[in-house]
Amino acid sequence: MYLVVVLYSLFASVFTISKIGLEYTEPFFFVGTRMLAAGVLLLIYQGITAPKSLRLGGKHLGRLFALGLFNIYLTNAMEFWGLKYLTSFKTCFIYSLSPFMAAILSYFLLDERISRRKWLGLAVGCAGFIPILLTHTSSEAAMTYVGIVSLPELAVMVAAAASSYGWILLRQLVKDEGFTPMVANGYSMLIGGIMALVHSYLVEPWHPIPVSEFAPFLKCTLLLIVVSNVLAYNLYGHLLKHFTATFLSFAGFMTPLITAFFGWLVLGETITVFFVASACIVFAGLLIFYQQELRKGIHIDET
Repeated sequence: MYLVVVLYSLFASVFTISKIGLEYTEPFFFVGTRMLAAGVLLLIYQGITAPKSLRLGGKHLGRLFALGLFNIYLTNAMEFWGLKYLTSFKTCFIYSLSPFMAAILSYFLLDERISRRKWLGLAVGCAGFIPILLTHTSSEAAMTYVGIVSLPELAVMVAAAASSYGWILLRQLVKDEGFTPMVANGYSMLIGGIMALVHSYLVEPWHPIPVSEFAPFLKCTLLLIVVSNVLAYNLYGHLLKHFTATFLSFAGFMTPLITAFFGWLVLGETITVFFVASACIVFAGLLIFYQQELRKGIHIDET
C-alpha cells in the first residue's frame, strides 16, 4: 500500500518542480522541450527493444495526432500556463476534476451508464470546487475573469477535460489498434511537444530561447522526465497489476493534498481554509461516486 502513497507523491512533486521551473522559462517552451525529449527517449527505447512496434499505417495518424493534441499539447500547455499564475496545490486540485470529467465524457461519447448515486457524487464533487475558486493570488487577480473563474483557472479546467478525453483516445488506440501504451505515448509526446514548441515560438520571447537561467531549467526538465515520464508511469503500470483501476483513481485524491504539503514546505505557499473546505467536499463526492466499486475490493484477485 505504501507504493500507492509513493506514486501520488511522485505525481504531486511534478507540480512543485514545474512551479520552480517556470521561474526560469516560459510555460509553452517548458512543455515542448520536456515532451519532445521524453517522446524521443521512449521511441528510441522501443526502437531498440521492439522495432516492429514503431510501424505506422495511414489509419493510425489521425488518432495519434488527436492524442498528441489533447493528451499532451492541450493538457500540459494549459496546465503549465495556469500554473504560472496559480499556486501549485490549487492547480493540482482543479486538475483533479479529471475523474468527474472522464465520467461525463464517457457518458456522452462511449454511452457508458451513470447511476443516480454517481450523478449525486458528480454534483457534490463539482460543487466542492467552488470554495477554492473564491481565493486568488495577486498575479491571478490581475487576470481576466469569466464569472468567478479566472483565465488561469479556466485553462487548468481545459487541461483536465483534455486529459480525460486523451485517456479515452489512448484506450481506443491500445484496445482497437493494438498499440502498446509506451509507443502511443512516445508518438503523442513527440507530436504534442512539437505543437507546444511552435506555440512557444509564436507567442514567447526567443532571445535566443525563452530561458533566463539554463542550469536550473535543465535540472527541472530532467527531473520532470525522470519523475513523471519514467518513475511514475512505470510504477502506475506496476500497481495496476495489484490494485483495481477504480481504487487507484480514488486514491489519486491524495495528489492535491501532498502537493499542498510540498507547496507549503518548498515554495512557501499558504494553505487556506477554502482549500480545506473544498478538499472535504470533493472527498465526500468521490466517496459517493466510487462507493459501489470500492465495495468490490481494492486488490486484484491473483488466484
